[in-house]
Amino acid sequence: MMTNPFEQKDKDKALIWDMLVKRDIIAFTSQDWSLVSDDFSAEEFIGINGGFKKNPDDWVLGFPDIDTYKTEWLRQANDFYDTDWMGDSITSIYQCTILEQIEIQGDWALAHKKFNGNLTKINGEKVPMNWQSLYCCHRIDGHWKIAGFTGYLPYEGKSGKRGENNSIQAPDNSMQHKTSGPYSPVLIVRPQALVVVSGQAAIDMDGNVIGTTIEEQSSYTLNNCLKQLTAAGCTFDNVFKVNVYLKNIDDWSKFNSIYETYFNHPLPVRTAIQCGLLGTLLVEIEFWANKESFN
Repeated sequence: MMTNPFEQKDKDKALIWDMLVKRDIIAFTSQDWSLVSDDFSAEEFIGINGGFKKNPDDWVLGFPDIDTYKTEWLRQANDFYDTDWMGDSITSIYQCTILEQIEIQGDWALAHKKFNGNLTKINGEKVPMNWQSLYCCHRIDGHWKIAGFTGYLPYEGKSGKRGENNSIQAPDNSMQHKTSGPYSPVLIVRPQALVVVSGQAAIDMDGNVIGTTIEEQSSYTLNNCLKQLTAAGCTFDNVFKVNVYLKNIDDWSKFNSIYETYFNHPLPVRTAIQCGLLGTLLVEIEFWANKESFN
């Protein structure tokens, strides 16, 4: 289930979210362009390819018309479909997708869509999703359409290279029992500057609880954690200690299925307990991270 964070708050933002997240994911995973073809203003459309590069001088006019964009979209969709992924593909992409910032002025809107997380192949290989795209949307005859795209921009989320962070390492001889979850039994941390993130939950900026299932709330909570880490100049790769508070310990396995997609090895050390949480909250998460300098 994909939860629209704007559904009860802003009709136009909710429509844009459905177009750029829900409908796009369903169409992409089924290789069905017809599901999204009407979401584009073909006569206006133009797309820029950032190529995952920070310098705008390196960006190119990769999609001068809708046909070139469609061709690339279908190529990626076909490659995705031909790959054996672990778990439900729609859920996996949704868990990596963040669309919380939409600016609307009159009949025009700018939507900031981010990807942060990992997709996991059947063989266990993790494929990082770590970029962002900007969508220029135009309301035409009461319907929101995509008129412009600046995509594949770098995003300061998870680097996918945690093993290169030499300040956090797992001892070669560390071991844990076979029923353990996605965490390391012990880490060696070379202290530099500590970043401590207080307990985060599936709550938006207006104080609303987002999601009714443990999977939905876990994903939203971890994305809230990422916002706090980013504010302190960190990513998930800087995290070495996690405390997890579950309303129902029976949700442990379902929580783990979401949690493990956000981290690279060596996994942070972790403690998970069952406890009382406010209202309809199902999970709360606290982070300890280590960064290179105090700034």
